[in-house]
Amino acid sequence: MLEVYIDGASSGNPGPSGIGLFIKGEGHSIQIGEFIGDTNNHVAEFIALIRGLEEAKKLGTSFVSVRSDSKIVVNSVEKRYVKNEVFKPYLETALKLVEEFELFFIKWIPEQQNKAADQLARQAIRKGK
Repeated sequence: MLEVYIDGASSGNPGPSGIGLFIKGEGHSIQIGEFIGDTNNHVAEFIALIRGLEEAKKLGTSFVSVRSDSKIVVNSVEKRYVKNEVFKPYLETALKLVEEFELFFIKWIPEQQNKAADQLARQAIRKGK
């Protein structure tokens, strides 16, 4: 099983934003930080989820466990619903990707347990500015 730690960060709301992914398991230890332009923190969190799922898919795993410190993302995926219209296309894309895995889990974790992904997201903002 792959563990995919995700985080999104924004400098301003909206402002320059980045995502961070830390993927481990099945012989992998991958760190990805990407600048994603100007957006808000919640959108960055959803983009991080999508990118994390895409990367897990590329690695050919059947089992993925996503860890996020974003309650909005975790609750939206668990309920398969989000009120805010801005987030709906991101959730729909994520749910389509989720269907491609045999087994999928998503779990909320405190920020303290998500430091690797957070650092990658913040580094991506600094590089992108």
